[in-house]
Amino acid sequence: MKRLQPTYIEIEGHEVPAKVFLEKRNNVRVSIGKTAAFLRMPNYYNKKQAMSQIGWFQRWVKAQFDANEQLKARFFPKTYTTGDTIQVGERSYELVVQKEARSTSSANLKNGVIQLKMNKDLSAMQLSKSIKTLLSRVIGKDYKAAITKRVLELNEQFFQKDIKSVNLKYNSSNWGSCSTKNNINLSTRLLFAPPPVIDYVIIHELTHLIEMNHSPKFWNIVKSVMPDYKQKEKWLKKNGKFCDF
Repeated sequence: MKRLQPTYIEIEGHEVPAKVFLEKRNNVRVSIGKTAAFLRMPNYYNKKQAMSQIGWFQRWVKAQFDANEQLKARFFPKTYTTGDTIQVGERSYELVVQKEARSTSSANLKNGVIQLKMNKDLSAMQLSKSIKTLLSRVIGKDYKAAITKRVLELNEQFFQKDIKSVNLKYNSSNWGSCSTKNNINLSTRLLFAPPPVIDYVIIHELTHLIEMNHSPKFWNIVKSVMPDYKQKEKWLKKNGKFCDF
């Protein structure tokens, strides 16, 4: 397998990572993954054939971005500037963004204002990622008491199990988890969901205090507590991509 250029494709002024491979195969395959666009083609292609395929690949990728706003959200750095407002659930936060000569970045929340002090040398993508992490951290901390209270209420009402801790942290791979040590972990992305959907995820994780699996018994318990839980799952599948900082 041999890797070729290009290493990125420019779309609307943004550099989308691209990976091109010559492989032992008889067909051409293109795809867009979580971190890059991919082109895989036969290793017997000559230079002219390869360059022609790469040109088509670049046009194909641009067409996918034109047709799918979600791809732009995934690959284009999200910008944050002073005066921006971020709405998370029922709470609204105003942002103050300062770029300074500093080795680390930090965030502080006071009276509904999040002050972000950022390393001025970060690239656009690094800046976007760092701000997302900081926003998740401070807003998660702001919501911690309310979410913990709701977890304890639902536990007392339906489960009556011992809970060691309730934790809010950024997680892009799932909405929540329950450890064998009775720790309930919820993603800060869940804060963007409606309260009934948040309740569903909490109930899902509390059920794991009884059944540490997804057996029929597990789902029967979930259904007994929340008969319409499948509607909440459908909401997450449809709208979950929009729940993010």
